[in-house]
Amino acid sequence: MFNIKEELSKLPEKPGVYIMKDKDDNILYVGKAVVLKNRVRQYFQKNNKSARIEKMVSLIDHFEYIVVDSELEALILECNLIKLHRPKYNVLLKDDKMYPYIKLTLNEDFPTLRVTRKKLNDGAKYYGPYTNAFAVKDIVDFLNQTFMLKHCRKIFDFNKKESPCLNYHIKRCPGICAGNITKEEYAEVIKKIMLFLDGKVNDVISMLDAEIEREAQLLNYERAAELRDKKYNILNLSQKQKIDNWNENNIDVIGVVKMLDKASLEVFRIRSGKMIAGENFIFNEVNDVSELEIVCDFIKQFYNEENIPSKIIFKYEFDDMELLRQRLVILNDGKNVEFKIPVKGEKMRFIEMAEKNALIALQNKTDISKRENVITKLKNLLELEKLPLKIESYDISNISGTDMVAGIIVFENGKPQRSKYRRVKIKTLNNQNDVLALEEALDRRLKYCTDAFEKNPFNDTPDLILVDGGINQARVAKSVIDKYSLNIPVFGLVKNDKHKTRGIIDVDGNEYKISDAEIMNFITFIQDEVHKTAIEYHRKLRNIRIKKSVLDEIDGVGEKKKALLLKEFKSIENIKKADITKLASIDGIDKKTALKIYNFFHSEK
Repeated sequence: MFNIKEELSKLPEKPGVYIMKDKDDNILYVGKAVVLKNRVRQYFQKNNKSARIEKMVSLIDHFEYIVVDSELEALILECNLIKLHRPKYNVLLKDDKMYPYIKLTLNEDFPTLRVTRKKLNDGAKYYGPYTNAFAVKDIVDFLNQTFMLKHCRKIFDFNKKESPCLNYHIKRCPGICAGNITKEEYAEVIKKIMLFLDGKVNDVISMLDAEIEREAQLLNYERAAELRDKKYNILNLSQKQKIDNWNENNIDVIGVVKMLDKASLEVFRIRSGKMIAGENFIFNEVNDVSELEIVCDFIKQFYNEENIPSKIIFKYEFDDMELLRQRLVILNDGKNVEFKIPVKGEKMRFIEMAEKNALIALQNKTDISKRENVITKLKNLLELEKLPLKIESYDISNISGTDMVAGIIVFENGKPQRSKYRRVKIKTLNNQNDVLALEEALDRRLKYCTDAFEKNPFNDTPDLILVDGGINQARVAKSVIDKYSLNIPVFGLVKNDKHKTRGIIDVDGNEYKISDAEIMNFITFIQDEVHKTAIEYHRKLRNIRIKKSVLDEIDGVGEKKKALLLKEFKSIENIKKADITKLASIDGIDKKTALKIYNFFHSEK
């Protein structure tokens, strides 16, 4: 059951759109907020409200919200949702004529761009309507200034040239009255503006790039600089309108996050270039299911003949992608359906926004008392003196001693605090020794918990330390804790033969069997999270090393041969020690190359 008081306390302090609904799930009102927590709470406080708002509040049974990155995005999304749903208490939106349009007077030889509240059948092109008149005016002013459009409504006699007005002299007009621009040249400017207002910003940029190049070749550097400034202005503005100006028509964006044994999946529905809705789905008991499996199963079950978009954007690649895509094409009457997995750019930012909303939904819909319950259970199991409100966990990752790193993760109140995760490159070891590597990582971290670093942000002492490994790892951690005279309980996380979490061990070798499923899920999540943090950093360093090393200086050794050598010998030092026969025995390294490698390391320099 939806408890308004409880849900109000869960609202995030972020910009977004809120949706008020009655007991029959009808949308009563859609509004925007710079800070959702502050704005939505105002409706339920005892303050002066209009009769209309009082009536609306009395009908509210529950509310929903969508988090966005900025107030501008909230405005755009609010407009889209209101136009789509026409809520009863958004009275100003019942008649679109009350809202401003951008009017481009294509029925004139030299079109102008202006704001209007009347949409007429007069041959002009109209964009809108928009809810924010100030934003519309800013866009029109920006385009008029950037492209220097005609301002006046005067009809010119081009057989009789006139002296240009002040707008020309302050570079606000191209000087049409003085014959400084032809109708054809002006039409090219209007073409760019129409592309921009249609959301085709990349096409405008391409046209400007071509013009800049042409002017530069003609040595018209001042004109090229003006065009360059226009290009940058357009790029800056287009970043602020990314929801409304996404020039693809029918897209779903999927973001998924996991926490303990639960997962949350958010779907953003983008239609006609506008985000019209966000839908959330919670999955329980999925501690052994990966994010990519959740995405795959969701697509299988969610889409039917009536709701298939032309493109589905998500983060994870899975084995049955092509088969699943073909199935959707069949359901979609043969119309193509594309799967897109971006790694950067605007589409990736939308996935991250969906993940942000998914995480907030999961945190709100998952009872906070359950998190408190699991850390209480953990305290009792390990017989700790106080609740482990802050837990730190450590893991080491390397291959045969190379690129040795430590991952450090932080949980507070049972929740991962990813902004506080740390990755440490081990500096004192040249060979594989996970215990000594752990000792270095702990020493470099725990020294900040002493009085000497009282004002340092890392001075916050954890309530519990968990190290990935057995009794040796637990004991070396205890030695570092004692070195700095700290009182922090420490335990090792041990795994079974199948590399699954088995239990917890203390410095005396006592193993704590975990029979409680909630504790097991929590500990497994911590162990998986710290392992992932460490191994991702290790892979990053390894890739950097493979791409750039002393081997690059050897003639005939490219990326492929370098990778073969490092895979076989693990380190540059081992390659130095190898003889010609050993080097030539590697598949892909011929005798000539082996000789070059050997001579490189053994010739006098």
